[in-house]
Amino acid sequence: MAKPPQPIIIKKVKKAAHAHHGGAWKIAYADFVTAMMAFFLLMWLISMTTQEQKIGLAEYFAPAAPSPTTSGAGGVLMGTVLDKAGNKPSAPRDAARGTTGQDDKARPTNSGRASDREVSRPAAGVQANYSAIASLRQALQKMPEIAELSRNIVIEPTKEGLNVSLVDEYGRTMFPEGSVQPYERTRLVLEALAPTLRRLPNQLSVAGHTAAARPGSVQAVDSWSLTAGRALAVREILSGAGLPSNRFVSVVGRADTEPLFVDNPYTPPNRRVTITLLNAEPPLPPGVIP
Repeated sequence: MAKPPQPIIIKKVKKAAHAHHGGAWKIAYADFVTAMMAFFLLMWLISMTTQEQKIGLAEYFAPAAPSPTTSGAGGVLMGTVLDKAGNKPSAPRDAARGTTGQDDKARPTNSGRASDREVSRPAAGVQANYSAIASLRQALQKMPEIAELSRNIVIEPTKEGLNVSLVDEYGRTMFPEGSVQPYERTRLVLEALAPTLRRLPNQLSVAGHTAAARPGSVQAVDSWSLTAGRALAVREILSGAGLPSNRFVSVVGRADTEPLFVDNPYTPPNRRVTITLLNAEPPLPPGVIP
């Protein structure tokens, strides 16, 4: 006797849908991952950058801060002066002398005027330096063909005046190795600076420097002759661009005696030619005894 066919039973299990959790956490997680990636990229760049490259970057992004007024109260510096200690508010005349107004009345007139000069002359020099920095940078910005050399041009105020240095960098030099004649790009930089230097009243000093020779290496050219020749070449280019010869007070080669980085005298940025705009004493008012 044949068995009757068994029915096929299909069991369907209905799963309950989970509640919607939202996607806000995904956005927050993506922001977190992006921030961490940017942080580690920044740390990697900092670790791969040398000290002289950091200095060059800081100099490149340092804003020029000339004040269009004589008082400085309404300009970019907001009535402050800059020195080696940082940005400090300019002290009143009495505080700069360390005395009170009553003490000044008891002092002789000539003594008070001499103190006024001591306070005003440094302020005038700082103001003139910042104006010169702005003029020189503006002259360079007008020539986009030398924009790649921005890291090779270092402009900084010093005690003697304002230094404009043509500095060698890793992978980019201003003079061929062992030669006193500069590259054409270096000549373009000097010719771009010459009109601004001619308008400024400062006397000029040109000094050539080089890096120290590593122990065991042999120099093909004497460093004294090399740095002196490069300084003379810079002076000749500036003179040919219209700068009067009587504006130069000295043209010297200093070899490796004054490294830019004392802790690493072998690094390429020690090879440089520096044009110094020397500070000038402001004229004394009539009747003032120096």
